[in-house]
Amino acid sequence: MLPQLGNFLLYLALFTSAYAVIAAILAAKTRRMGLILSTERAVLTGFILCLSAMAILEVLFLTDRFDVHYIATHSSRDLPTGYKFTAVWSGMQGSLLLWALILSGFIFFAVIKTRAFRGPLASYATAIMSFTLAFFLALICIHENPFVTMPRAMPDGTGMNPLLVHPVMAIHPPMLYHGYVGFTVPFAFAMAALLSRQIDEEWIRTTRRWTLLAWFFLGTGQLLGGKWAYVVLGWGGYWGWDPVENAALLPWLTGTAFLHSVMIQEKKGMLKIWNMVLIIATYTLCIYGTFLTRSGVVSSVHAFAQSPIGPWFGVLVVLIVIFSSLLLVSRLDLLKTKTQYESPISREGGFLLNNLLFLTATFAVFWGVMFPVISEAVTGDKITVGPPYFNTVMVPIGLLLLVLTGIGPLLAWRRTSGKSLRKHFTGSSIMGLICGIVAIALGVRDIYAIISFIFCGFVTGTIITEFHRGARARGSSSGESYPRAIVNLTRRNRRRYGGYIIHFGVVLLFIGFTGNAFNKDSQVELKYMESTDIGPYTLTYEGITESVNPLTADIVAQLGVYKHGQRLGTMWPHQKVYYKRQDQQRTTEVAIRSNLREDLYALYQGVDMRDGEEIALFHLYINPLVMWVWIGAWIITIGTIIVMWPDKREKQVMQMREAMA
Repeated sequence: MLPQLGNFLLYLALFTSAYAVIAAILAAKTRRMGLILSTERAVLTGFILCLSAMAILEVLFLTDRFDVHYIATHSSRDLPTGYKFTAVWSGMQGSLLLWALILSGFIFFAVIKTRAFRGPLASYATAIMSFTLAFFLALICIHENPFVTMPRAMPDGTGMNPLLVHPVMAIHPPMLYHGYVGFTVPFAFAMAALLSRQIDEEWIRTTRRWTLLAWFFLGTGQLLGGKWAYVVLGWGGYWGWDPVENAALLPWLTGTAFLHSVMIQEKKGMLKIWNMVLIIATYTLCIYGTFLTRSGVVSSVHAFAQSPIGPWFGVLVVLIVIFSSLLLVSRLDLLKTKTQYESPISREGGFLLNNLLFLTATFAVFWGVMFPVISEAVTGDKITVGPPYFNTVMVPIGLLLLVLTGIGPLLAWRRTSGKSLRKHFTGSSIMGLICGIVAIALGVRDIYAIISFIFCGFVTGTIITEFHRGARARGSSSGESYPRAIVNLTRRNRRRYGGYIIHFGVVLLFIGFTGNAFNKDSQVELKYMESTDIGPYTLTYEGITESVNPLTADIVAQLGVYKHGQRLGTMWPHQKVYYKRQDQQRTTEVAIRSNLREDLYALYQGVDMRDGEEIALFHLYINPLVMWVWIGAWIITIGTIIVMWPDKREKQVMQMREAMA
């Protein structure tokens, strides 16, 4: 009965979402409170139905219901309970249901937050979000239903994809989906602003945290995916410009541009048309990324198998572009601004250059993703675009964006004087040059690496200068101690100083990225107790042990690690053989010794028998500065929390709006 109940709930959720679309449009046109309340109840019902359907699917996984096709092909009796829980989103059907659940939750909470100003803006936004939910639910019900049963139950399932049996994959997909789904909210409110002709900053204020949350989840999801690739796939890196990685990067790039650009609209009332274009592009690229991962258009370890839903996503992308473009063109007269752009040496100029670079990066990545598809369609031959192309194009763009994170926030609005430039940037420029000189003294010769270290030092200098100047001024006026002044300074202006913390996290990311210029790797064959050198390390092969558990057979190699003749410890790279699967699939478990300077990374590739002697095969890497990537991710997380945390003034404004509603 549970599969049938889950199926019924999905169809009921589809009907409820479709009703919410119609009711919300009528509510926007008539402004009848009864219709507004009915829409809100439909949204709540849809969320409850999606949540209940997901709960039923979880129960079916946990109870090994192998009469359900999706469970029989994505789980097994010996799969650990924790992974049975996460296996729900390991395949196409479950991942789409998770998409729908997250979106229904976002719609519900967005409606709750906009009760203070019920009206056409909120109603049109609800209609657009509910339409997106209805689209996904229709695809699930018609093409990718996770509750389809088989005539006879299988005695056991084929198991979860071994590559996904890892703790990071328990949280990577939900984080990424929160990012993709989250951008639905600002897009819906932007289109609602056009439909309702409420072309002011209300929709931006309403969706600021939603946008920042989506941006954070999308970026964090990509970093988690990089961590998974680093420790599971065994190719020695965390970012390979994979088509699906790039598909997630595209909306993050335009979303970042949008987050910066709306500041100008809030402060100066400028760039109204441009911000509409950016949020339309961001949402469209979110759907486009979903299309790529589910259409079979590109080949990737991250992508799902080819599915009939791919063309439907393509149709949705076209509809979004046509609808939003026509709506935007019809409202151009309402989006004109009286504020004039005065000087390129201003904060407005800095943000505009920032946007231009982000869009250049977006186009470069998009072209790299689509070029193989276009070349195959035109010539019949698929010409693959690899990391060399992306590195050649994106490294200089990335460096320019890095230095702008230090320059842009310190420029004055309207126009910046030469005296102000010297005052703000002299110390930071000196700090950047010192970092470059130190890098050269330490043997760095790669030009891009030297520039990166200079820019990292410069941006860090500007951030320190801003905190120091603000804390000193606050301390002199209030008598607070220096540490307390910094804390209170941040609390009083969370958006500004939380943004500086995010920028510092970006600096740490770039330090980690720069380490890629110094990577070393070596493929070696070692006999028992034979040693090899890589960088300053000596590794000695000390044998293999094998063990069997209900899920896998583990083959573990032992490597003794020495540096300057002193033993540092032991590394245990190994392979897992999923012996119950028909394909006997193997996965790697790399061994990593990390410190702030570098990662020693060892991959065991198996054994070879030669002349009756066993020879172990290893791929060894030294990856400098990787730790700073993960540290930077944590700093960005802290900064994002600070920026999003509401202060008393915002609460007072919300209370006033509720009182006036």
